[in-house]
Formats: sequence, structure tokens, C-alpha cells
Amino acid sequence: MAMQMAQKFGLPDIVARVLAGRGISPDEAQGFLSPTLRDLMPDPSLLTDMDKAAARLADAIARRESVAIFGDYDVDGAASSALMHRYLRHFGMSAPVRIPDRLTEGYGPTPAAMRDLAEDGASLIITVDCGTTSHAAIDAVSGRADVLVLDHHQTGPDLPQAKAIVNPNRQDDLSGQGHLCAAGVVFLTLVATSRVLRARGVGPLPNLMQMVDLAALATICDVVPLVGFNRALVVRGLVAMRAQNNVGIAALARVARLSGPIDAYHLGFLLGPRINAGGRIGDAALGSRLLTLDSSAEAETIAAQLHMLNEERQAMERAMLEEAEAEVFAEIGKGEGPPVLITGRDNWHPGIVGLLAARLKERYNRPAFAIAFDAAGTGTGSGRSISGFDIGALVREAVARGLLVKGGGHGMAAGLTIQRAKLGEFRAFVEDNAQQTVSRLRAADGLKIDGAVSAMGLTQQLVETLQKAGPYGSGHPQPIFALPRHRVVSAQSFGNGGHVRVQLKALEGAAIGAVAFRAADTPLGQRLLAGSDRPLHVAGTVSIDHYQGRQSVAFRIVDAADTVD
Repeated sequence: MAMQMAQKFGLPDIVARVLAGRGISPDEAQGFLSPTLRDLMPDPSLLTDMDKAAARLADAIARRESVAIFGDYDVDGAASSALMHRYLRHFGMSAPVRIPDRLTEGYGPTPAAMRDLAEDGASLIITVDCGTTSHAAIDAVSGRADVLVLDHHQTGPDLPQAKAIVNPNRQDDLSGQGHLCAAGVVFLTLVATSRVLRARGVGPLPNLMQMVDLAALATICDVVPLVGFNRALVVRGLVAMRAQNNVGIAALARVARLSGPIDAYHLGFLLGPRINAGGRIGDAALGSRLLTLDSSAEAETIAAQLHMLNEERQAMERAMLEEAEAEVFAEIGKGEGPPVLITGRDNWHPGIVGLLAARLKERYNRPAFAIAFDAAGTGTGSGRSISGFDIGALVREAVARGLLVKGGGHGMAAGLTIQRAKLGEFRAFVEDNAQQTVSRLRAADGLKIDGAVSAMGLTQQLVETLQKAGPYGSGHPQPIFALPRHRVVSAQSFGNGGHVRVQLKALEGAAIGAVAFRAADTPLGQRLLAGSDRPLHVAGTVSIDHYQGRQSVAFRIVDAADTVD
């Protein structure tokens, strides 16, 4: 199939092999390599309640109603809020954005917050990246303001009494767009709204192509699959970002010292964490505010604030991770351990538990929860999962059984609130319901190698060729290449995160520098630091490093194995 693809489209062999290995057929290859919004955008009306939501929003625009936006405190919520705010601002509407405080208000709208928005005059409240389970909050403004819910989180059959709930993951939605993040849902809603306004003769309409960078940012940072419409959003959004259409994104890129053309990696690992830092340990509204700005000066100020908060967050995360790993090691020892890791402490910051769960999941290759308990014994927790295990469904079932105060999420991530007295029961429930599935997934898990190459073959031309099959992300990961029988010539740890930098040398003499991130105290990092005359098989990803105007090939190590003589 790879050969057929290469011959049909004139693709380099390595690109064809990567696509074939990802299940892309020759008939799909051209559309996959050159995705367009025109070809891949679904009809918004396929989503349940979309036509009602678009008509109500169009009415609000026509009547210049007072509209308020309520968003989540993560990147998806910030981008979704900014996307809606920018659209309405085109019509001269101020549309204030309300982002809840993670510590004092928690996830989603509260009755008090919704009443505040109605009392401030809002006749229409739009919740983005939240609201699907907010029955009491929406009931609190019944008869005073209409509510539109634009969300993507999983939910049960019981929905709140909103004017419209557009969520491709509601149980009665048959659109097949459940892979969208909230900003993708908002983008489709604005497409539908523009269609209604155009039919009514309203114009000029906002140029949504100048806002697609926000949807791309959220799509990458919310780690939704890069397939179909999502892939087109990211490809088109990266073009808009490189044109610096959004002064907030541009300011954040500068403060993060982003070098080279902006790509999906930069969104997920440099820009996203800084936007999230406000919601984790600072002012939750900073990220959304930054993305709505047209003033470069104000954007520079907020970007600098987010950068400083991110540095504080990193320091807190390192200390908390050390405690969490000590707890996990005590539980696992040298045995297999539980199928799902559940850790918790009194002194942890609730805004960072999601990062802890992600680190533990990566380190031990199993789902993980991290919980921060307050003085009253109430725990705020977050979970992250491995592919194939629906952690959101697990949490919802625990809520239904009375083990959790509240909780929800999606397949790969979930949030929960729990009383300390219920922790033992929750552990037992999780083990009973996860043991078989997680054991099977871990047994079947293996590093998929896209090809083998030597240090000599790791050229800039190779990387540029591979970029033709990008962007890479969830559902279409970076290609993994093996460097067979390479020796570690030198190795050293660096950085606060415990990274390992090595020099690898092939048998024929060519050498290349490589990095294993956050690996210094892992078996991988320890093997690299120990060195040896014995060669290793090393696996990792390749990219172009842009440093001080110079370009070079970078190799990121993800695993290694001793050779068998």
C-alpha cells in the first residue's frame, strides 16, 4: 500500500510508509496531506440543537441584546470564550467573559455566577466548554435569561433546561463529531450563525478564517484526535498564527522564546501551558483576556504575567511530583501494582493535580488520579487515562454510586470531587472496574516504530520530508524511528525537570545529539547516564531545532533497549 501511495502521488517513500502505517489508504492520502476546511467541514446542522442555537444567537445579534459568555479555565475554555467574544465584537457587542476561579468556584457555572450575569443585564448567556451538566446553574436564571450550551464533555441522558445544548457527545447526537473540542463546536456554531445572518441579509459578517487560529490552539491543547475537521482546523490555524493575526498568541510566542515557524508542538508544550497557568495558580481570566486583545502593549503585559505564573507552576509541580512518586513507589514496590494509580495529599495545589496525574500516567503507563484534600477532608482530583480506557465513564459511574460528590470528563481526562471518607471505597471500585481492561491494554501496549535509520541518515531533508505528513498530535502521533546499535558517547542531566542530554554514535562513526525529557530518575534516563561500551537500540522522534537562527536536527529519545548479542 505504501508503494502504491508513493507512486500515485509522488510521495517520498518514508512519508508513504508513515501514512500506510497509520491506516491511511491511497484514496485518503491526498485529502489527509492537504486537508481543507471546505472539504472536511461537516454541515453544522447535523449537530443536535445547532439550528436552535444559531437562530437564537442571530436574534441576539440582530436585536443587539446584552450577551454574556461563561467559559472554562483551561486553554479550550479560554480559546472558546475568545472566539465567541471576537465574533460578537464585530457587531459592536461587548459580550463580557466570565471565567470561574478554580479554587473557589470549581468547574462550570454556579447558580450564583449565572444569577450575577443575569443581574448585570444579560438576556442571553452562552456557556462554552462547560454547562452540559449544570442543571442548577441554568435553572437559576430560568425566566430571566436564555442559556446556550456549547460543550463537548460526555454526559448522561438527563440534560439541563437550556434554550439549546450543542454537544456532539450528548447521547442523542448522531453527527459523528464527538472528537471535536469545545472551540471546534463554537467554530461550527459561528459558521451556522453566519449562515442564518446571511440568509436574513445581515452583513458584513466576521471573517472566521481570521479566528481559526483559536480553534487550532484549543484542538491541540485539548489533545483531541487530529482527524477530519480537526486536522483541517489545525492546518489552517497554523497558517493564521504564522501571520500573527492574534496579538495575544504572538505575544505569548515571544515571551516563550519560540523559535522557528510555529507548529503543533509549540502550541501543546510552550503556549498551552502558559495559558493554563493563569487558571491553575493565578487569575483564571488572564488566558481568555489575552486571546481577545487587539492591543500589542496590553498583550505583552499579560503574556509576561502568564510566563511568570508558568514558572511558579513548574516549581510547584516538581515538588508535588516528588511526593506523588514516593507514594506510588511505596504502593507498587517491585510488584505490578494497581491498574489505576490514585494518589492524594493535604498540601497539594488543586490547580496542579491534573499535571500530576498526567506525569504519573506517562511514567507508569496506566491511568492515574491525583487528589488535593482541603482541611475539611474534601478532595479535588483529576484523572488522566491511557488510550482505550474511558476514564470519564468510570468517574460518572462512581458519581452514580455515591462514591464521589461530583465528577465528569471524557475518555482521556476527568475531574472529580471526593470526601476523604470515601477514598477507600473509590479505590476498591476503580480496581474492580479497571483491572481487566487496563491489564489487557498494558499487555498489548508496545512502541510502534515507523522505521529504522542511523545517525548519518538523520538529515534536515528527512525531517522536512516527514513534515509533509504533519501536523502531528493525538490520533496521528509523531513518527517514531529506531537508531539500531548506537553507543552513548557522553551523557549528562540538565534542567529543573531532570532531562538527559546524550551524544549517540553509530557503528559507522556518525554521531548525533539527543535528549530524553524528564527522564533523569527513570530507568531510561539512568541507563543513558550510565553509558557503556555496549550499544543500544534507541527510539525517538525527529524535528528541526531553530536556535539563534541556526537549524539542526533534534532527536528526542522516548525509549531504549540493550542489544542482544
